[in-house]
Amino acid sequence: MDLSNLRPAEGSVKSDNFRRGRGHGSGNGKTAGKGHKGQKARSGAPRPGFEGGQMPLYRRIPKRGFTNRNSLEIIGINVSALERFDNGAEVTVDTLIESGIVKNPRDGVKILGNGELTKKLTVKANAFSAGAQAKIEAAGGTCEVI
Repeated sequence: MDLSNLRPAEGSVKSDNFRRGRGHGSGNGKTAGKGHKGQKARSGAPRPGFEGGQMPLYRRIPKRGFTNRNSLEIIGINVSALERFDNGAEVTVDTLIESGIVKNPRDGVKILGNGELTKKLTVKANAFSAGAQAKIEAAGGTCEVI
C-alpha cells in the first residue's frame, strides 16, 4: 500500500455537490426528494424541533441542575480484581487495560477496598481508598500514586 492507492472507507464519503431537481433522468428530479405537497415540501419549512406551535418536547421536559465542566470521571477498581495478577507483579493502568479489567481509563483509576488480596503487588494508580491501601500493604505490597 502506498499513497497512490489510498481511498476512504466504503460509504464514509458522500458528495455535497449533488444537484437536485434536474429532471427525472438524474434520479432526483421533479419533487427533488421532498415528496408531494405539505409543509415540508415548501420553502421556509420549520426548524428542527418545531411542533406546529405546540410546546416542543425539549421545553416540556423539566431541567434540573448543571454539569460541572471541571469534574473528573475516575474509574473504580476493587482490590479483589487485582487477585488475577501474579505474586510480585507490578500493576499499572496499562497492565489493567491489557488484562481487560479496565476498558477506558477516562480521567484516572482509583483502587477501592472491596474484596480480599493475598498476593504481594506493586500497584501504581491515580488514587487509593484508605481500605484498599491497608489491604495492599497488609499483603506485603506497595501503593504508588501516579
